[in-house]
Amino acid sequence: MNSQLPLGSVIQGSLTKGLEVRLHPDVSVEDMRVGKFLVIQGTRSRFFCLLTDVSLGCSSDRIIANPPPIEDTFLRDVLAGSGTYGTVALSPMLMFTPTATQSDFPNLPIDPDKDTSLGSLQAQTSIDMELLPVKTIPAHFSQCYEATEHDFRSVFGWEDDPFRRNFSIGEPLDMNVPVCIDLDRFVERSNGIFGKSGTGKSFLTRLLLSGVIRKDAAVNLMFDMHSEYGWEAMKEGKQVSTVKGLRQLFPGKVEMYTLDPESTKRRGVRDAQELYLSYDQIEIEDLKLVSSELGLSEAAMDNANILYNEYGKSWIMRLLNMTNEDIKMFCEAKQGHQGSISSLQRKLMRLDSLKYIRSACPHNYIEQLIQALDAGKNIIIEFGSQSNMLSYMLATNMITRRIHSSYVKKADHFLQTKNPLDKPRQLVITIEEAHRFLDSSIVHQTIFGTIAREMRKYFVTLLVVDQRPSGIDNEVMSQIGTRVTCLLNDEKDIEAIFTGVSGGANLKSVLAKLDSKQQALILGHAVPMPVVVRTRAYDAQFYREIGCTDWEEMPNEQVYAAAEVAKADLGF
Repeated sequence: MNSQLPLGSVIQGSLTKGLEVRLHPDVSVEDMRVGKFLVIQGTRSRFFCLLTDVSLGCSSDRIIANPPPIEDTFLRDVLAGSGTYGTVALSPMLMFTPTATQSDFPNLPIDPDKDTSLGSLQAQTSIDMELLPVKTIPAHFSQCYEATEHDFRSVFGWEDDPFRRNFSIGEPLDMNVPVCIDLDRFVERSNGIFGKSGTGKSFLTRLLLSGVIRKDAAVNLMFDMHSEYGWEAMKEGKQVSTVKGLRQLFPGKVEMYTLDPESTKRRGVRDAQELYLSYDQIEIEDLKLVSSELGLSEAAMDNANILYNEYGKSWIMRLLNMTNEDIKMFCEAKQGHQGSISSLQRKLMRLDSLKYIRSACPHNYIEQLIQALDAGKNIIIEFGSQSNMLSYMLATNMITRRIHSSYVKKADHFLQTKNPLDKPRQLVITIEEAHRFLDSSIVHQTIFGTIAREMRKYFVTLLVVDQRPSGIDNEVMSQIGTRVTCLLNDEKDIEAIFTGVSGGANLKSVLAKLDSKQQALILGHAVPMPVVVRTRAYDAQFYREIGCTDWEEMPNEQVYAAAEVAKADLGF
């Protein structure tokens, strides 16, 4: 399709509800796809629009009542464009407006044989153009065009821009031009990657983290629940193969820690460092997050506070070593409830099954993580066979609370000294199954809800990965800066994606029509306007593009062996 030829004319619309464009007779309605990027040339401004709906119309009800016979192609051709026509609904997202017009420069020559669109006039006359939010609409019968490569680069920039940390996340549905996100804007707020199971969330997460690491936009702390980001992971598809992990792509920038050393070694990871936590590091706030997993009642938590006030950090070990007589004597002295404390003791014994929990740790592993982050290292924590929800939520919360506390102190010190050398490195914490941490019933009690609401106050943000955005608290969703969303079918999930998004109603149809693989809707703080992309492939070509050339896919027998290890770790 020639991008210089108009596709249709604006016939009606409004700023809030969008524009309706009637297609010209020579334009097939089948070429118009939801998510397509179009531009409308107004009298003064050039409007960038997203196609949100396609429909058919006719000039007379008689045509519908008496349609032409299927074999009468001549009559159908006669009616096409006049009696019958196609329309598309467009949602204006941005507009280019000149800061100076041709009337201000009457002596500047314009070649009449060249394209006279506003974008071309800019190139011919060097008129400055300003990219602005849409606050008006084009006039009746303004012409609609295909977006050109120049249009995309004007809006989304280019990856090798020396003045910005841009990263190509994919391409438009019908063009081979990169769509870039601004990584500096991406990391300064919490973000989300959403989509139902099997739509490629893990690959998108790996892709985005690769960009952040390569461009040094921030340091990452990733809680790798299923051990698929640090080292090799199974590639989706019929062919059995693996994809490269972040530790392999960036060996000098990424360090791996494991809560299950045996599992990690079986997978062939040779240099992962062990990580252990102790009972005296578990606080009441940690148990509140996993209270539903442990089956702890409100009464049990109240008695946990009594024990903590009496024994301090060693309260869990003291409780686990108590006999029934000890519990009875304690309750008589401290007004505790014997039944609740006995129940609490039984349920906390489940923590003995966690391989990374120790009675005491002579080495402070969390302080080691903080030092590595301060040195600019990206940290991936593998869980191996310890990937059940109790284990994942407990370890993630314990580590995150202490790292966040460290960042609060650093941020306060930087605010006091104003010395650029004291400024903390921007930190992005990546969590999976995010709705477990950000559910409305517990979000105000967890460190993750605090981080999401603080935005960038202490230089710590979240990257949440989830297939159930409707399970995340609405207040937290409204603070999510950039949302990268794959296919979702559930109405509640689709509704949640557009929480706090102006004009979100026009984008719901776009999200519902995405392909199940390698397509995503991106909107929010890191992109100038919502856009649908074919996501960038995470393959050997990508490895070469980011500077990694030593990758070879594992032979099939090694792949099968790795798959068997993964199955064993997950209990299959």
